Amino acid sequence: MKKILIADDDSTFCLMLQKFLSKHDLEVSVTGTVSQALSMLDRTSFDLVLSDYRLPDKNGIDLLEEIVRRKSRVHVIIMTSYGDIRLAVKAIKTGAYDYITKPINPGELLELVKNALKDEIPKVTNGKPEFQFVEGITESWKMLQEHIKLVGPTSLSVIIEGESGTGKEFVARQIHRSSPRSSQPFVAIDCGALSTELANSELFGHVKGAFTGAVSDKQGQLELAGGGTIFLDEIGNLSYEVQVKLLRAIQERMIRKTGGAREISIDVRIIVASNEDLHKAVARGSFREDLYHRLNEFRIVVANLRDRKDDIPIFAQAFLHQSNSELGKNVSGFDEEAMKGLLNYSWPGNLRELKNVIRKSVLLAQGDKIDKNCLPSEIWLNKDINNIQKSDTSNLKILANNLEKETILEALQKVHYNKSKAAKLLNIDRKTLYYKLKDYNIDF
Repeated sequence: MKKILIADDDSTFCLMLQKFLSKHDLEVSVTGTVSQALSMLDRTSFDLVLSDYRLPDKNGIDLLEEIVRRKSRVHVIIMTSYGDIRLAVKAIKTGAYDYITKPINPGELLELVKNALKDEIPKVTNGKPEFQFVEGITESWKMLQEHIKLVGPTSLSVIIEGESGTGKEFVARQIHRSSPRSSQPFVAIDCGALSTELANSELFGHVKGAFTGAVSDKQGQLELAGGGTIFLDEIGNLSYEVQVKLLRAIQERMIRKTGGAREISIDVRIIVASNEDLHKAVARGSFREDLYHRLNEFRIVVANLRDRKDDIPIFAQAFLHQSNSELGKNVSGFDEEAMKGLLNYSWPGNLRELKNVIRKSVLLAQGDKIDKNCLPSEIWLNKDINNIQKSDTSNLKILANNLEKETILEALQKVHYNKSKAAKLLNIDRKTLYYKLKDYNIDF
């Protein structure tokens, strides 16, 4: 009989759910806190956890992150009364099997539970299929690891700079894992996706009635990450107003919820990332100098992939093994021409782009090795253009299309794959850029 653990502090709801699921040949246990749930998971092998988002001691994401950190072979479904798409995305990214909102539809929940119990549970790390840590061989990679080992055990704030796709969040997680806070939450926030109002609510929380739609009190992520680490990605996108509040939070170790009057103490390590040089942003006046100096207790620059050519075969092979596991394939490697293409390409999307290319290539591979035909056209773009110029200069349409595609890729690279900035640079609207990305099969 399959075993399910329900973590919810609403005893009436738990009793109802326990009776309902028990009628379908499921053994159901109930708890009301994250700490008790983790204790029960230590003692009993459960097949599924149904967790409410809001629990008295911590929240459902904290429980999920701890389950993922322990590499427990159990699916997690997050339940909440607050239909928040950002929470849904966060839950899935962290490793949740799915997400369901209250009031619960019994039929919908039963179907979801059955699917989760039937689904083979993959090994996961931080919400993603288990990916064995890969050691690069270039000097820049070795220096990066030395910096992580050096700063990890300290309490220093860290700025991580590097192009999009270089693995800045991965670096932040490594720093967290090597710190005394490793057993506490690691909370990652994409500041580029937050308006000023959302950033205030997300980081500092709000009280009921603070603004339209604030139907209840909400804890901010700076508070929820208590004892752990908060990672603020693309911090340069925060508004001036939010930068001021963040600076005060760092200095005073206190926050005040939007609309609230009470000061709340926080204990959190701050790691931030940016795909632009924040020092230059300070010079332009788009980023506060005092906040920059508060954050810049240690600075790490993650090298782009085109400057780490010797690492490409190592990461390509690692991504190949991961893709084999995900896709149920058994591709053993790359033929000589395919590897040459990978080495000669500029990789504007860095490791993220390499991973996506390898996954698609594994899917397309017909034999035991990836060949040239499995790789996307942009890998061969420069070579194809040269061939056209030499052998078929009369075919203006083909030449124009290739040149347009190359121009789009160069523009994306210049603005670190920010689509809005790329569209502005190309003097086209965002909708047109999206159409051309789809037309030229440019994916990143």
